[in-house]
Amino acid sequence: MELKPALRALRQSCGSIASAIISRDGLVIAADLPDGVSMDTFSIMCATLIGAASTANSELRVGTPQSVLVESEDARMLVVGAGRKALIVTVLPMRADPGLAKKELLKLADTIKMI
Repeated sequence: MELKPALRALRQSCGSIASAIISRDGLVIAADLPDGVSMDTFSIMCATLIGAASTANSELRVGTPQSVLVESEDARMLVVGAGRKALIVTVLPMRADPGLAKKELLKLADTIKMI
């Protein structure tokens, strides 16, 4: 499966304005990001975000987070796990449905797990 076209398809299926597949260590595997965005900074901070959520959950002795949703004034960022080694990140405008986006990301995650 070609990963970059799959990320571009998220624009149509859920209204994504940016997306990436990254390793849990923060390395870019594939990305569909706007011009001017540092892929390295974006991917490292997204990996850090889910890592921090995992640490917080571990301290509380609850399960590992499957996803993280960050809301800002004008956008939402959704990070979901794609197996033990990868994450999928998408950024959505506020008008987009985060439930639909999560469903689409989980379908893509199932495909990535098999690669």
